[in-house]
Amino acid sequence: MTPSLRTCLRDPIPEIAEAAMLLHAAVQAHLAGNARLAHESILRANLPVIREWTESLWGSNSPYVRYRPVENAPPSLPKEQRVKLRMPTTAEKQSLHERDGFHCRFCGIPLIRKEVRERIKKAYPEALPWGSKNIDQHAAFQAMWLQYDHLLPHARGGDNRLDNLLITCAPCNFGRMNWTLDEVGLIDPRTRPPVRSDWTGLEEFR
Repeated sequence: MTPSLRTCLRDPIPEIAEAAMLLHAAVQAHLAGNARLAHESILRANLPVIREWTESLWGSNSPYVRYRPVENAPPSLPKEQRVKLRMPTTAEKQSLHERDGFHCRFCGIPLIRKEVRERIKKAYPEALPWGSKNIDQHAAFQAMWLQYDHLLPHARGGDNRLDNLLITCAPCNFGRMNWTLDEVGLIDPRTRPPVRSDWTGLEEFR
């Protein structure tokens, strides 16, 4: 019996939405000149339960990433045969944001670009840890880390055409690794519209 298809590898937990509200409040406090409240709100968003959700998805031992063999699936290509440009250009990224917004196209959680995270870290380094190891990174910013993902993975021959790219969270991107949608039993997210909300990706932070 063929297993049923899923929209995402694992449903989001409510604490992610809670963290998003705290980070939005932090940015509003920062813009209002209340650095103390901004610092506290960023700290409060660093929830261990979010880290547990993220870590349950990435890594070869994830119980939520269930590979199934697919007949005639595209093979993994040697590096010299892959499309040379792996990441989209600045213009392509802008087109993706206009189309997809700032929510993961798989699980729907709110997302934050790396460049915004780095601006906030520079202003609040004690509240936003971002070390070289996963355990040393702010849990909410880690889960909500915006990625530019290839539907057909780059390693399997995927290119940077906009119809092969979409915006996802880091857990959905790294969790799927180089498997195709069919191989992990995911519904093609292009069959449903992007999530639309008031979430801006904290782009207003200055």
